[in-house]
Formats: sequence, structure tokens, C-alpha cells
Amino acid sequence: MWKKTPFDVVKSRHITEKSFVLESLKDRNSNPSLARCSTPKYVFIVDMRANKRQIAEAVEEIYADRSVRVVSVNTCRVKPKPRRVRGRSGMTAGFKKAIVTLQAGDLIE
Repeated sequence: MWKKTPFDVVKSRHITEKSFVLESLKDRNSNPSLARCSTPKYVFIVDMRANKRQIAEAVEEIYADRSVRVVSVNTCRVKPKPRRVRGRSGMTAGFKKAIVTLQAGDLIE
């Protein structure tokens, strides 16, 4: 059985423009459909073998000092893509990312 520490399961936060949009949805009130999004969402890069329950437990354990509670976890695998560097073809690394939804009022920052 695969048992690792929380920092082996959750490798890092995935910081992109799209992840910032997901994080800031809880503060938007301009659109009625956006006003319903009261729960914050954060994106993490996780181990390829980790399942949703392990990811939720790892996030709660890493941020235990802020007492965050995970409501749901959505995962997707990003496939490697072909790239060329100096005329040589290669592949980018594939990874697994997890979109973690916390309870309303919980923050990571």
C-alpha cells in the first residue's frame, strides 16, 4: 500500500491565471451566478498515484494551523506535450492537478 507524508502527496500550489480566477470567485458579486460561489477553490500539483481522499487529508494536515476543511476534490491529469528545443524534439512532463474546494470562510493565504 502506498503511504506517504502529506508533502509527498501535495507537491506544490499550481499558480496560473486560471487558478487565480478560481480563488477570486468567492469575492465576486457582479454576476448572480458568481455570487453563489461562496467557497474558495485552490489548485495543487499532486502525486500521480494519489487519490482524492489522500489529497483531502494531506491538504487538511498541511494547513492544520488554519483549520481548513476540504469539501470536495476534483482531479485531472495533464498529458505531456511535444516541444522542440534547439531543433531536438522532446516532451514536457505530465502531471496531475487537484482543484480543492474548502468550506465557506476557510482561507489558505
